[in-house]
Amino acid sequence: MKFRLVGKLDESKQSLLKNTAMLYLLQFSSFFFSFITVPYLTRVLGPSNYAKIGVATNLMIYFQYLMDFGFLLYATAEVSRRRDDNAFISSIFTAVCRAKFLFAVICFAVLLCLCGFINNYTDNTTLFLLYLAATVVNSFIPDYVYRGIERMTTITVRTVCVKFFSTLMIFVCLKRSNQYILVPLFTLLGNLGALIGVLIHLKKNVGVWFSPVKMSEVFRVIRQASTFFYSRIASAVYSSSNTLIMDFADPTGVMTGYYTSADKLTVAAQNAMSPISDSMYPYMVKNRDFKLIKKCLMVFMPIIIAGCTVIFIFAEPFCLLFFGQEYAGTAPALRALMPVIVFTLPNYILGFPTLGAMGLARHANLSIIFATCVHVIGLVTIYFTVGFSIVALALLTSFTTALTLTYRVVVVLRNWNKFKDPRGDYPND
Repeated sequence: MKFRLVGKLDESKQSLLKNTAMLYLLQFSSFFFSFITVPYLTRVLGPSNYAKIGVATNLMIYFQYLMDFGFLLYATAEVSRRRDDNAFISSIFTAVCRAKFLFAVICFAVLLCLCGFINNYTDNTTLFLLYLAATVVNSFIPDYVYRGIERMTTITVRTVCVKFFSTLMIFVCLKRSNQYILVPLFTLLGNLGALIGVLIHLKKNVGVWFSPVKMSEVFRVIRQASTFFYSRIASAVYSSSNTLIMDFADPTGVMTGYYTSADKLTVAAQNAMSPISDSMYPYMVKNRDFKLIKKCLMVFMPIIIAGCTVIFIFAEPFCLLFFGQEYAGTAPALRALMPVIVFTLPNYILGFPTLGAMGLARHANLSIIFATCVHVIGLVTIYFTVGFSIVALALLTSFTTALTLTYRVVVVLRNWNKFKDPRGDYPND
């Protein structure tokens, strides 16, 4: 019995390792293609036009969260628990798709209203609509199914091919600063191709497809996923609002371009760490292997801290080399955002992978809501005291990220003894 149990655990860890590798390849492709396109875009478009891209992409984060509506976490966990029941997975898949269609209608209606009433957005309506179309199409890719069954290879291969296509088209076709509209256009075309390819594979190779689902089931899924949605939309307030605020406070768009550039690097670093958390979540839901949490932090944190220290010291020459001679002003914001990168991995791992497995997922949500409230208070305070600046906004973001981590650490420590046996071992040691 003991050997069979160990063999089963080894098999699950092998699945975790493969899933993590695929997620890392997926995120590395995002980092790599962004790494080679951002310097090109910043030089061709200039700070002002690049700021338009930054404002559009940060605005889309809100719509992305509405389209996801917590389905990535909720549906992944549901699929993971019943991964061998294709009929159940098909019903979840259908309900989620129907819910996303409803949210897509809401998103386009809201965006058209924003573009009609906000002068800064009116001139860029086409840009925003293309970005939203790309966002909506991408949200329909059922990655929650593949994460739940821990078969990320299909999603990874198709997404990497799409990103390669989009990147290649940018280098081939975008030659002038007024061609920034091509960036969301190529993204939309690539996402559409990825969605078609994944749906074909889902039906032929996984055996999951649309099935009859009542609207009551759709609303039940929405209600169940709403808990995850509240924390995700709250996190957007302090992860994306800064760029939107700078867009209104900076009439030239230059400072917004500086902040957007620093934020791009921060997001790229966060994306490089998220596969660890993303792959651990379904694994932890099933196995509750808490000792793995400690091992991951001990391995990766020294590397992250060392890398952030180097970038903090050499921030200005790094920005000049990466973005171009016009972006020396990006360095102060990049330095101020370094704590965000340091705190990201423990924040991710101690969130749903740890708290969810401990039966305390609501605290993962509450930590975000708490930090968001503090961030809003901070924004008001900055406005009435020193005024909005890229450094002040970056420091506030670092502070609220630290608050999120502090909340999660406190909750984990206060409940940790419940998950040890009298010998002090973890549940499945």
